[in-house]
Amino acid sequence: MSKLLKKRLSRRIKSTKRSSIREALRLTENLDIISFGGGLPDSALFPTKIIEKATISVLSTDSKRILQYGASEGYMPLKQELIKRLIQKEKIKLTAEELIITTGSQQGLDIVAKVFLNCEDVVIVEEPSYLGGLMAFRSYGARFIGIPCDENGMQVEIINDKLKNLAKHEINKIKFVYVVPDFQNPGGTTLTLERRKKLIELAEKYDFLIVEDTPYKELRYSGKNIPSLFLLAPRGRVITLCTFSKLLCPGFRLGYAFSSKDIIFQLATGKQSTDLCTPPFIQAILAKILKDNELDKHIQGLISAYDKKQKAMLNSLNRYILPLKISTIEWTKVEGGLFLWVTLPKYIDTEKMIIKAIEKKVAYVPGTDFYHDGSLKNRMRLNFSSSTIEQIDMGIKRLAEVIKSEKRRFENLAK
Repeated sequence: MSKLLKKRLSRRIKSTKRSSIREALRLTENLDIISFGGGLPDSALFPTKIIEKATISVLSTDSKRILQYGASEGYMPLKQELIKRLIQKEKIKLTAEELIITTGSQQGLDIVAKVFLNCEDVVIVEEPSYLGGLMAFRSYGARFIGIPCDENGMQVEIINDKLKNLAKHEINKIKFVYVVPDFQNPGGTTLTLERRKKLIELAEKYDFLIVEDTPYKELRYSGKNIPSLFLLAPRGRVITLCTFSKLLCPGFRLGYAFSSKDIIFQLATGKQSTDLCTPPFIQAILAKILKDNELDKHIQGLISAYDKKQKAMLNSLNRYILPLKISTIEWTKVEGGLFLWVTLPKYIDTEKMIIKAIEKKVAYVPGTDFYHDGSLKNRMRLNFSSSTIEQIDMGIKRLAEVIKSEKRRFENLAK
């Protein structure tokens, strides 16, 4: 970077770290590397025939409207289909004014940050937490309070202890808790019903919002659906973000958010300076797919395929990692989503190890990027959805060889 460019950059962009996930996606262009890095759905499962049929239909019936600019709040036929679907799936009743279409859920995160955060405001996040959320909030000057997770999700009971020790003016600067309650990215854990209710109690007590990010909720392979935080809380306490990137295809860049009418009005205001409107053409295609009841059949196919891949990765971890006889290695057992979270011995730095892994032609995302303070370097996130079962087995075998090499190096240093 030239000195002249560096001088002209904003403080915001200077403080923004590039996403290691987006960088990892570039590795997928190398066909020799088996990548467990990005959170990609399986492109072989994209419903191209369904999309083609819907595209032809909307172009032939409504082209003048859908090829024009649209409302910032979204294409009304799509909003109506989503409202019907939320009643059916989650028993959530909304008006059109309580829902906004976004250009992916990442835009939703950015707009929430733009609308609610001033520099030095506090966001409470999971440890680990979704990197895209941390990036969005950090770019608007947020400070973070991290709450550790266990097998039942965020340990929300710790929030009360943390906030007790803050001065009143600090409490007033806490804007929201950000949580991925279902099959969390990166940990794969699910927040229990008891903890969801407790989180809402704390939000009422300390008067902060809850931002509920739910990209994986419909990708449940086992267990029972848990009601959303939005359904459990008083109206206006929760903002829920959703996306079709994992359910249909990420290339559409379609998501949506819902909350109280007043909050959605402010989110629409924030969106107007970002992209004016989400492409009406793409919204119309999705509306047609939903109206024809095509999406739910497709999701059932995804669940079947991803469940098999998740089990294949767990079997490969057992086959290749357990024989290394490293007692401190563990990984999550998930009921849905796209990820497994692996904890390695403390002497392994997954940021440094990634170089050796790439040499072995396997990739993952180092865990440190999912912590707001860059801590806990002995973790990694593995995605199982984008690889074939054969690639999963070979990739875990290669990864086990890298871990074995790191174990041997440590033992030699200890002598």
